[in-house]
Amino acid sequence: MAGTDRNRELITGGPAIILMEPQLGENIGMVARAMANFGLSNLRIVNPRDGWPNDKAVSAAAGASHVIEGAVVFASLPDAVADLNFVYATTARPRDGHKPVAGPVEAGEVLRARENAGEKTGLLFGRERIGLRNWEISLADAIVTFPVNPAYASLNIAQAVLLMSYEWMKSGLSNPHQTAFEKPDVTPAPKSDLHGLFDQIEEGLDARGYFRSETKRMKAVDNLRAVLTRPGFSTDEINVLRGLFASFDKFGRPGQRAPGQGAAPDTDEGEAE
Repeated sequence: MAGTDRNRELITGGPAIILMEPQLGENIGMVARAMANFGLSNLRIVNPRDGWPNDKAVSAAAGASHVIEGAVVFASLPDAVADLNFVYATTARPRDGHKPVAGPVEAGEVLRARENAGEKTGLLFGRERIGLRNWEISLADAIVTFPVNPAYASLNIAQAVLLMSYEWMKSGLSNPHQTAFEKPDVTPAPKSDLHGLFDQIEEGLDARGYFRSETKRMKAVDNLRAVLTRPGFSTDEINVLRGLFASFDKFGRPGQRAPGQGAAPDTDEGEAE
């Protein structure tokens, strides 16, 4: 699968993902894939409808075999959360009761802080069709809900797990703007390299009669230099461009004037502005 590199560190651990009576093996597999994407590996399944193990879950997991193989099945929700210190229940609907309600960013930070303090935590997700019942939410310590379209708040179970898994991973970054990789460091070329590129391009354009008059030549050269100065080319990039433009001296399109054949008559058509 694209993006999979078995030679790099595999991040595991984190809060338990608890699925309450999931119906489809495919959904369990996609949950496992979402967990693996963001470094979670503790999957707990309460009374899966189609039984366990499940071949469709394995297929849908797309290589997240460590999550699937480590999944634990429980007969009841109380059993699934018995060893945990803190549990969030996910829901898109307002519920009766007085439990604290958090958004995904805050929930990710709370889970990270509790895990760092040595607590065992979990995220509880409901059934595909009806979500969680009130008594099931009552077993959790708090609620996490997503800022979704109020008229269409239904999330696929794997989508919901993906959102919270992402917030978990993000809560562990030293910088919220941190990325998995960055563009390579590039040292801007010295001006002498850039001036050499200008000279080469302008000489080639002169040879092809591109500049129709000296007055308009000055304006065209200024515009050209402004365009080429903007990117901040490295020396390697300038060398690529110089090689490209050098090839124009060897090959021409049919009917194109070769260098040295003289300029075209001075007309207003096709002026370089």
